[in-house]
Amino acid sequence: MKRSTLWAWVTFIIGASYFFIPLIATMEFSLRMRRGEYSFDAYRVVFSDDRFQATFGYSVVVAIFTILLGVLIVVPTAYWIRLRMPYLRPVVEFITLLPLIIPAIVVVFGYIRMYGSSSPLPFLATARGTDVLLVIGYSMLALPYMYRAVDTGLRTIDVRTLTEAAQILGAGWTTIIARIILPNVLIAVLSGAFLTFAIVLGEFTMASLLNRPAFGPYLQNIGANRAYEPAALAIIAFVITWGCMSVIQVLSRFAPQSANRPN
Repeated sequence: MKRSTLWAWVTFIIGASYFFIPLIATMEFSLRMRRGEYSFDAYRVVFSDDRFQATFGYSVVVAIFTILLGVLIVVPTAYWIRLRMPYLRPVVEFITLLPLIIPAIVVVFGYIRMYGSSSPLPFLATARGTDVLLVIGYSMLALPYMYRAVDTGLRTIDVRTLTEAAQILGAGWTTIIARIILPNVLIAVLSGAFLTFAIVLGEFTMASLLNRPAFGPYLQNIGANRAYEPAALAIIAFVITWGCMSVIQVLSRFAPQSANRPN
């Protein structure tokens, strides 16, 4: 037992070192913008940059619309499959895994060919149309995570009993989904939402090829032209991403309470 515990700690230390040593080195380098001393000048430059504020704000807005679209698509679909069509579950799970297999660059080139200026549906001719396509593309990229989060949440509640009770009381399908099912899987939906937010914030390919002022292309542009600011941005992006992951871990502790709420 002592030997197995020792090897477990050795493995943990090696893994933690592999993860934290580059992070600490990046953090230390980001503080060296002022020669001969440590300072937060790189962070001040980043936060005062108008492009940082514009691109970050744009990505946040796009992430919000992406989350809303994902919830509108995934929650009714996962609910209906669990309630009426469980035999389609393997097919839907395979479809939701496709965004992990098909590269984003293939999807965005398909957008350009199908919705370009010479197509019957020239969405890319306007900025708003391009924004809509970007939101749809991001929803597709986040589909594996959103669907599995919602499906896991639905497993913790008795969907059939809740639906039958609501129908006996005269509720329609929209009321059942919006006022009964969604509140009971809210923790799972929020977990998928924070994962979607992290994906949208760091995605580069779609935003770059669709020429949208998103945060991902800004990170790449700064990394190609600056020295200390990219390290500061990397730390900022890391903090935001791990902040989302921490919120998911906190929310997951309340999932059993949410699951018992129908009783």
